[in-house]
Amino acid sequence: MMSRRNNTNVPDFILMGLTDSEEIQLALFIVFLLIYLITVLGNVGMILIIRLDLRLHTPMYFFLTHLSFIDLSYSTVITPKTLANLLTSNYISFRGCFTQMFFFVFLGAAECFLLSSMAYDRYVAICCPLHYPVIMSNRLCHTLVTGPYMIGFINSFVNVFCMSRLHFCESNVVHHFFCDTSPVLALSCTDTYDIEIMIYILAGFTLMASLITISASYAFILSTILKINSTSEKQKAFSTCASHLLGVTIFYGTMIFTYLKPRKSSSLGRNQVASVFYTIVIPMLNPLIYSLRNKEVKNAFIRVMQRREDSR
Repeated sequence: MMSRRNNTNVPDFILMGLTDSEEIQLALFIVFLLIYLITVLGNVGMILIIRLDLRLHTPMYFFLTHLSFIDLSYSTVITPKTLANLLTSNYISFRGCFTQMFFFVFLGAAECFLLSSMAYDRYVAICCPLHYPVIMSNRLCHTLVTGPYMIGFINSFVNVFCMSRLHFCESNVVHHFFCDTSPVLALSCTDTYDIEIMIYILAGFTLMASLITISASYAFILSTILKINSTSEKQKAFSTCASHLLGVTIFYGTMIFTYLKPRKSSSLGRNQVASVFYTIVIPMLNPLIYSLRNKEVKNAFIRVMQRREDSR
């Protein structure tokens, strides 16, 4: 038994990737590299603008700073390794695979609940505007940011700890372009039923609990907006939520499509396309969504650039 146990853990995994065609791999490398550069510039730029402009030191932009940080980290966990695999070998060490999986689950769960915190912030701003400065105190804001990180860490730790104790004694080919839970779980030569149920429950709780919070917040927001008589005030209220609602729709749409559907209806190709979207593309879209649709961010960027010119 001990001899068999010692031979179960494979030293490394092979990531199957997105395609076997060298021409397509080169094209994907160029596209993904451009997307990653835009992601880094967009999210770092968003963080710096918010930090440098005192007018943006409000709860909404405090949450947006952390969203940019998570998106930047989220993309960095997946994209550089994917770029390397498109040009060189697809090998990833056992520890490297589970490290990537840990941060992927951690940051993904944290983003879900951070989006919930942002929805609550918009609810207070629109439904309780007179009490907004009191309710959204510094203490509550830090709690609403710390909570998502803690939940994400616990979720990820439980997932990865249980999976790292499994035995992998046959195939080491991961049918994906990164170490996601389901493709790695499929390689185990031991019974994974209990762990699959646990992962499904944790993923379902993360997605549904955060989505219910967001839906409830926007139900109250919509109810309040419909009671406003002024058309201009309605448009202003809608505009403050439009960016967040668009980001939520894109993020949750792809996550639910990938993780909360029966295995029999799963398609490797479609799952990979959805995975590319929420791991590589969405971290690039978020800073664009929140900046292009936000006059305050645009004005803050102009002020920062003007101060830089004046300092010269």
